[in-house]
Amino acid sequence: MADTGTTATDWQAWQQSWDRQQEWYMPDREERFRIMLDMVEAFVGTEPRVLDLACGTGTITARLLARFPGATSTGVDLDPALLAIARGTFEGDGRVTFVEADLKDPAWPALLPYGAYDAVLTATALHWLRTGPLETLYGQVAELVRYGGAFMNADHMIDDNTPRINAAERTQRHARMDRAMREGALDWAEWWQLAAKDPALAAPTARRFEIYGAHADGETPSAAWHARVLREKGFAEARPVWRSPSDTLLLALK
Repeated sequence: MADTGTTATDWQAWQQSWDRQQEWYMPDREERFRIMLDMVEAFVGTEPRVLDLACGTGTITARLLARFPGATSTGVDLDPALLAIARGTFEGDGRVTFVEADLKDPAWPALLPYGAYDAVLTATALHWLRTGPLETLYGQVAELVRYGGAFMNADHMIDDNTPRINAAERTQRHARMDRAMREGALDWAEWWQLAAKDPALAAPTARRFEIYGAHADGETPSAAWHARVLREKGFAEARPVWRSPSDTLLLALK
């Protein structure tokens, strides 16, 4: 995947590497995206204007455009390394725009190319935020989604009222991850170590660790908390539309 000086960086290889690393944590990741896009089609059609919130490498955007070639996507993120992969992957695609912005900065919506979107989509990202900033973000998202449009968040949403279920799920998940590691899967830290060695990603990777540190200092409130806050911030309806033992896809309609 490294740039040898004679050939360009293989951004698709980095995309695939990111996918494999994420699937180590979430083996049903593609099922989440399938349901997410089913709901996009159901509520806003097959040519939506989408905001890919905390877009990372553009994972949602890639699946959106593969299924709906007439869609357009704005990806917003702060991570310079993941944005480098996203921009490299979609270079020259007029359907896609990327914006570097801090979602904790109140002014970030002003950086977007559009004032309203048919759908705002995000996955495995907002657990980086604590509940206070997340409530503020949900209010901003509500203002960006047009009437009749949709917001979806696929992420870890932990119900503290089910401690035995949570413990059993965690034990089973970690046993599966341990097996995958023995078979050569890369975890989060190992993937970033690999990125730091690539000439095209070394500097952006160093910057992202200056910004974020080792990992999130966020929270993982329950799906009920997310649904309640989204309704309080201006959505008419909100509930889960898909669940695994560890993750939830929550849909809110404006």
